Amino acid sequence: MTDFNTLSVVELNDLKANLQEKYEEYKSKRLSLNMARGKPCPEQLDLSMGMLDTIKSDSSLISQEGIDCRNYGGIDGLVEAKELLAPLLEVSTDEIIIGGNSSLNMMHDTIFRAMFKGVPGGDQPWGHYPKIKFLCPSPGYDRHFSLCEFFGIEMIIVDMLKDGPNMDQVEQLVSEDETIKGIWCVPKYSNPEGVTYSDEVVDRLAKMETKAKDFRIFWDNAYAVHHLTDKPDQLKNILHACKEAGHPNRPFLFGSTSKISFPGSGVAVMGSSKENIQHTKKQLSAQTIGPDKINQLRHVLFFKDFEGLKDHMKKQADIIKPKFDKVLELFDSELEGKHIATWSKPNGGYFISLNTLDGTAKDIVALAAEAGVTLTGAGATFPYRKDPRDRNIRIAPTFPSLEELELAIQVLCVCIQLVSVEKLLKIKEVC
Repeated sequence: MTDFNTLSVVELNDLKANLQEKYEEYKSKRLSLNMARGKPCPEQLDLSMGMLDTIKSDSSLISQEGIDCRNYGGIDGLVEAKELLAPLLEVSTDEIIIGGNSSLNMMHDTIFRAMFKGVPGGDQPWGHYPKIKFLCPSPGYDRHFSLCEFFGIEMIIVDMLKDGPNMDQVEQLVSEDETIKGIWCVPKYSNPEGVTYSDEVVDRLAKMETKAKDFRIFWDNAYAVHHLTDKPDQLKNILHACKEAGHPNRPFLFGSTSKISFPGSGVAVMGSSKENIQHTKKQLSAQTIGPDKINQLRHVLFFKDFEGLKDHMKKQADIIKPKFDKVLELFDSELEGKHIATWSKPNGGYFISLNTLDGTAKDIVALAAEAGVTLTGAGATFPYRKDPRDRNIRIAPTFPSLEELELAIQVLCVCIQLVSVEKLLKIKEVC
């Protein structure tokens, strides 16, 4: 492959003409391909359809504890659901709360309660401060950033490195400012980089000295079992690390079966220290009389145990791995060696992170949209939707069919090259 940066103005203009012709050909097809969000495809959802048949009209709906799942009660979830899903967060059954279908909802409520009631170890509710702040490793998960915006929490960008957030930045910031109350972490197959935090990063997060006594790690382990290879990444247990460091209340852990069973009808989980869990359960009693226990029971009957859940995820990987492979194959064949883009090669999760030349991501996404390919908005992976380098694009391969995905990535590669050539021409014109 030819390095675009070495081409002359004449060569770049010739290349631009060829790329423009290809682009117009794609545009004439009036495509409608959507890769904006990381949704499971229908084939993945079909794997869980048997869950709907686990409960019959004559089925026993009495839990291990004698709770009638059709009625009120069980505010923190069924015991059997805790036994099934505690391994997902690597916590014990008395360190977990089983919620509704959305872990995002549990994160929202955790912040809401902290704002109005505080957390163990704090002197006052977070909302009593004129301003509170969260550290946001970026590129990161846009939903986390939206929560901060909703609550008026100021976001501070922390660089994402190959083994997790830049801990030199994190440690300095939290040691100096008591209004920094939390950090967002997607620690395994991170959204969108696909990074798994190293043991060193986990230990430093657990041990670091924070000026805020009530600092919390929001540990969104959304992709804990979403492996794409037979040699999955290993993630050190954050709760154990924090206990050993003398900060047992520091982490709030979250996860769900949203991309395991049904996104709209999954089961969400929250894990933490026993003190945090008991504190949260007391507050929950004012919020709800109990979650959907019938849905929890369905999941227990369908998966049976955590080994059954992991077997289910192997079937999921068989469906989506070819899609990740296709994206990487096309990036390699169309962009490798041209020095206009780099991309992640994750071992799991739902995304591929693409970095283009500085100042080109918005134009690339807009150009692709004109050709009928909808991508996640440029800037979405940064707080306030402002990528300081305007270069990151989140690729979500799971939902389209393999054929649609191949076509969408081909269009994207043309857009990347076309916008890159135009940028390089402007640079050469100035020089």
